[in-house]
Amino acid sequence: MTTTGPTSPVAVVTGGCGFIGSHMVDLLLSRGFRVRVIDSLVGGREANLAHHAGNPDLSVEIRDIRSVEPDSSLVAGARYLFHFAGIGDIVPSIEKPTEYMDTNVMGTVRMLEAARTAGVAKFVYAASSTCYGLAGVPTREDHPIGPKYPYGLSKYQGEQAVFHWNAVYGLPANSIRIFNAYGIRSRTSGAYGAVFGVFLRQKLAGTPFTVVGDGTQARDFVYASDVARAFLCAAETERTGEAYNVGGGNPQPVNRLVELLGGETVYIPKRPGEPDCTWADISKIRDQTGWQPEISFEEGVARVLANIDYWAEAPLWTPDSIQTATASWFKYLGTPGGTAP
Repeated sequence: MTTTGPTSPVAVVTGGCGFIGSHMVDLLLSRGFRVRVIDSLVGGREANLAHHAGNPDLSVEIRDIRSVEPDSSLVAGARYLFHFAGIGDIVPSIEKPTEYMDTNVMGTVRMLEAARTAGVAKFVYAASSTCYGLAGVPTREDHPIGPKYPYGLSKYQGEQAVFHWNAVYGLPANSIRIFNAYGIRSRTSGAYGAVFGVFLRQKLAGTPFTVVGDGTQARDFVYASDVARAFLCAAETERTGEAYNVGGGNPQPVNRLVELLGGETVYIPKRPGEPDCTWADISKIRDQTGWQPEISFEEGVARVLANIDYWAEAPLWTPDSIQTATASWFKYLGTPGGTAP
């Protein structure tokens, strides 16, 4: 077991009680870091870190990132800052764009200022592949940017702030554009969204999987612990000012997920503005840092199924409730005026 002490390096993880953030905490503690988590618990759960209860190397501060001051003691002395905190649902971003811009952009600026004041050695930002919009595949980092909804826009503008602080203030920083992350401890509450949470709750209830379109659309699924390793690689590299795609590099049809989960299906209308395929070109991060995914899709799904009870209290979605929840999506993205670049 890795031992730590007063001289062990400190890492800050915003959103550390959340899905990927909690996997980041796991990795950092296993590598001998003392970890400070900042989380508002809007999307995260303290239970996601319950397996670290009593660990003196972990502290959790329940705090909105927008309230963190530049000279905050929460960041002082930290070597790395991993910024996952933010609002992640797509559909509500169409309905509440101001909230998304405030949290995902200005919240990021707050953390950048705290990192700059503290003199952190590397700031690593959790960006989103939604910045590319309807992208050509496989998608490289130099692909044109074209977010289709406020969530994607807010995450991209947060990334622009990161690179601005890198260029103007010399803050060492990199960004990870996450594709379709999945795994244990993914979010169980909130709006209709990620396919795994929807399907796992439906499987527990014995109801059909609500497959969008015909299920042939493919997603570049990448397991959460692999994502966490990519963030650490992006922190430890001497390179700075870089954006990296992180995905499995092996897109899987939704029908393949249904096959692995096992169950009946019902098909619902395809949503406008969604790609038929997401596929990360991961050659840049592989070549520059040595990172590559280790968890196969089949192994990852098996891990999730072994922990399926985690989703027992998640919302149970039906075709009717999905139609109601996504009405804004069709209203704003289903017309010529709603397909903004």
